This record gives sequence, structure tokens and C-alpha cells, in this order.
Amino acid sequence: MLQKLKPQVSLPTRARPRIVVVANLTASLLNFRYDLLKELSERAEVVACGPERHEATETALAEIGVEFVQFPLSRAGMNPVEDMRTLRALVRVFKEFKPDIVFAYTMKPIIYGCLAAKWAGVDRIYAMNTGLGYVYSTHGLTFRRRAVRAVSSVLYRIALRGVDEVLVYNRADAEEFRERRLVAPDAKLSIVPGSGVNLDRYGYTDSPAGPPVFLMISRLLREKGVFDFVQAARLLKETHPQARCQLLGPMDANPDSIGQREIDEWTREGVIEYLGETSDVRPYLAACSIFVLPSAYREGIPRTILEAMSSGRAVITSDAPGCADPVINGETGYVVPVRNPEALSRAMASFVESPDLVARMGLASRKRAEDSFDVRRINAILLGKMGFSTNTREDEAS
Repeated sequence: MLQKLKPQVSLPTRARPRIVVVANLTASLLNFRYDLLKELSERAEVVACGPERHEATETALAEIGVEFVQFPLSRAGMNPVEDMRTLRALVRVFKEFKPDIVFAYTMKPIIYGCLAAKWAGVDRIYAMNTGLGYVYSTHGLTFRRRAVRAVSSVLYRIALRGVDEVLVYNRADAEEFRERRLVAPDAKLSIVPGSGVNLDRYGYTDSPAGPPVFLMISRLLREKGVFDFVQAARLLKETHPQARCQLLGPMDANPDSIGQREIDEWTREGVIEYLGETSDVRPYLAACSIFVLPSAYREGIPRTILEAMSSGRAVITSDAPGCADPVINGETGYVVPVRNPEALSRAMASFVESPDLVARMGLASRKRAEDSFDVRRINAILLGKMGFSTNTREDEAS
């Protein structure tokens, strides 16, 4: 069994500590972790590991002094040979760079990053679970899903044994980690309020004039509630044909993904406008009136919801774990039951029938983003946990 020599929480005596951040998607280093990496690079030597080449990400990281290293990773696969390649590659990276801290986020980087870090003798290890996701969803639990969940749970238990701290985004996931014994009873497990949002990058904009525009941004997965959104749009258009419903996001390698044929059928029917995919959602948020995410997925705290709130958009979401956490029902938007397109349609109709809600709830959303989800506050929490001093008050959720 891999064992980690347990150090005390003090930064090394050499001039600058060394940190490796491990991601499951290279673009996420830019989209979700750029602000954190920038803060870290001001205090340490930083290597960011991702599984594919991504020119924009690599260029942006280089500009802030973060080195990018590619490593092999099959995000959705369950091939043990491929997973061993991932483990060996990360061990090589850690032994070569000799980091003082490894910070891994999302499932496979957590499992194989933590195992590799212990194998390479890394002093301090942090694992941030951004959402338990498809594997731990309770809907449509097939034999294969049960088997994948069982294997994943065993790997989590082994990988997380002895790490310095496990971080999750919401209380439901914290309870799941405890109840399923994914961490030891005495393990340090904390809640941080999501990845945060850059309030300047996602600045407030007035909602557009005219008929309301409902926008869903998501990977095109069934569990994300795409079918519920489409059905709710059908119901809405029966009584409010002027409303527009838009869908933005990429198709996915996940077996739960929606295909082009379904998108084409919905578009021909006139139920939705499919906007394709983008690397910058801001123009689409500015052009919409209300953001919708009726996910049944085990989210952490969806970044798209935070971006919409920061942009001054009311949010309609489901009561799935993590989704409802940022939304104050009836004040910044509405929370509806999972897999209930009728309730979703009624919530959407309320904005058509009472247009003043669009601006009022949009302003309340922006205020909530400012008060609770500013990325500077989130990063101060993470930096503090890793032993770095910050200039921002470190309000820590627990």
C-alpha cells in the first residue's frame, strides 16, 4: 500500500516552493483555474498538467510564468492499461519537478495524481472534487454504472488516504464522501463555495429589450437536463410563442451525450436555437434575458450559473445537489424539481408574464455573486489552505 510521510504544514525553506496542479481537461486550466494559477505563480514555481495540447491555454499560462506539461489521460475510459500510463506519467513529472505541493481536481486527476504524489514522496497533497458527477448520479443506475461506481469508490479510498485535505463544493457532496467512506473518518474535509467567478471579466450588463431569451449553456448531456429544457420550451411556446430558447455547448464523448440528429430535429421544429460551442460565453450571456440549467447531474457548483449571476442574469435551475446552492429561490431566480419540465416551463413563463422580474432578479443575482462567489475570495481560501499569505480576507466555509 502506498504510504505518505506526513509533514507539518509549513512551506519549504528554499526560495520559492514548487507546486503542480493536475487537471482532467487542459482548457479548464484557463477557463476555471487561471486566476488561481496567476496567484500561485506570484508565490511559487508552478507546473500545470493537462491531457491535451491547447494553444490558447499554454500561451496564457506561459505569460504568467506557469509551465505546462502534457500527460496521458482517458477522461471517460475505464481501461486499466491507460490508467497505469497516467499514473506512471504523473510519477515521472513529480519526481523530475520535485514539487512541495500537488493540487489535483476532478476525479481521475485526484485518484492518479494523489497516488502518484504519494509514490513520488510529495510532502503536501490537496484534492478538490468539483462535483461527483455522472458516476454517482442516482438516476438510471445500470449494472455498468454500479460497477464503475464501486471501482471508483475503492480508488478514491486508496488515493485519498493520508492527503492533507479534501475539498468539495457543497454540503451534499461532503455528506456523500463521508457516508460512502470515500475518505477516512478523521480526514480533513472542507467545503469551498465553488471555483468562484471573476466579477470584472463577467461584468454586469443590462438585459436586452424585446421578448425574453432563455439560454442554457452546458455540455450536451442528458443528465444536464437538455431534454427537460427542450420539453419546457415546447410547453412555453404553446402559450408564449414569442419567447426564444437557446442552447449553447459542445457534444461530448460521454455515453450520455446528445447527438447531432437530435439537435437538428429540435432546430427544424423551431423549439430551440442551437448556438454551437464557444470559448467565450460572455456575448451569449449579454444577449440573453434568463439563464437556465435544469441539471440532474451531481454538480459541484456550476460555473455557468456563477458566470450568469455575475453578468446580472436571473437563473432557473434544478434542486440537484450543487445547482440550487447559489440561487435564492424567488429572489435571484427559481429552483425547480429535477426532471420536471412542466415546473421548469412555469418558471420560465413567469418571466414572460412579469417582465419586471428579469431586471429585478438579475440585479439580485449580481449582488449575490459579489457577496459570495468573488474568485478573489475563493482563491484566498485555497491559498490560505496551502500555507500562503494573502491580502484578502479568508472567509472559510466548513
